[in-house]
Amino acid sequence: MRNFFVIIIVVFFGYVMYGIFENFDGTTELSDVSKFYAAPDNVEKVNAQNIVTAVVVTYRGLDTLGEVTVLFLAAAIIAFFLKKQSETRTLRANSEIFKTAATVLYPVILVAGVYIFMNGHLTPGGGFQGGAVMASAVIVMMLAFPNKPVSKSVLGYIESTSGVVYVLLAAFGAILGAGFLDNAILPLGEFGKLFSAGAIPVIYSFVGLKVGAELSNIITKYKYVQEDVQQ
Repeated sequence: MRNFFVIIIVVFFGYVMYGIFENFDGTTELSDVSKFYAAPDNVEKVNAQNIVTAVVVTYRGLDTLGEVTVLFLAAAIIAFFLKKQSETRTLRANSEIFKTAATVLYPVILVAGVYIFMNGHLTPGGGFQGGAVMASAVIVMMLAFPNKPVSKSVLGYIESTSGVVYVLLAAFGAILGAGFLDNAILPLGEFGKLFSAGAIPVIYSFVGLKVGAELSNIITKYKYVQEDVQQ
């Protein structure tokens, strides 16, 4: 009986998807909103090579601030329940190969995360993606060295400081520039270079640090104890 309902759901889903894609011709030209963002004069205003970043950080910066706030609330709620349900587990010691690989990869992953959010105005990526990559470095080290202490106070300091600086930059944009999170509060620089797009790289850097610290705080709630034996 359960398999029968599964088949019915799959058939219904296939029927719905067929109706959606049957007459789909694709987009042949930009919408009016996209044309506005991609217009040469608007690109010159933000001087960012990545138009998506320009839209996310400047034009809809208030919405981005809301997304960061939602992420903070989600991380706080998850951390609260993980803390209530956390348990201590005994694990066998990891192999030297795994621990050596984790030690080598840890700084590489961190640098990759920093690269992603610092170059978000030039290439695909940004603060959220770079922060997630940096948090993955913490996961690798926790798996390799479960007994190694993690300074939650440092993570909390990075998270709170990044959030405060992000809000201050937004306020400076409204006071000194043309609007909320206006990137023109800093020199726009040369188009296509690292130091360009005004405050966008700075904003995305602090967003990346905040996201990385929040995600790292979540995954460091469980504490494992490792036995002094070899696998």
